[in-house]
Amino acid sequence: MKTKEKVRFWLEKHEHLRDDDNRLCANIWNEELKEFVDMNTASIRSFLRLYSFGKLTPAPTIKRIRAKLQSENPQYRGENYYKRKGIYEKDWRNKLGYEKRK
Repeated sequence: MKTKEKVRFWLEKHEHLRDDDNRLCANIWNEELKEFVDMNTASIRSFLRLYSFGKLTPAPTIKRIRAKLQSENPQYRGENYYKRKGIYEKDWRNKLGYEKRK
């Protein structure tokens, strides 16, 4: 499965991951690690070795793909986006004088 498909899968499965890159990365890495090690006996050293050898998807790649998906598809945007958009949009409208015309 390609990285974009993995990110899309997790954004659809758990909405709270849309606002939390660290937890999104952790879920993707958990699935990827299952291919290489027994999760009950794996150590941090196993994770670091696999990550350094490029066997796991880098965190910046996951974050970039999440951002791209969210910019192209509004249904993948999280609560933080709408909170931020509402606050900034209201400020902009006030500064431009649109709210005063009512």
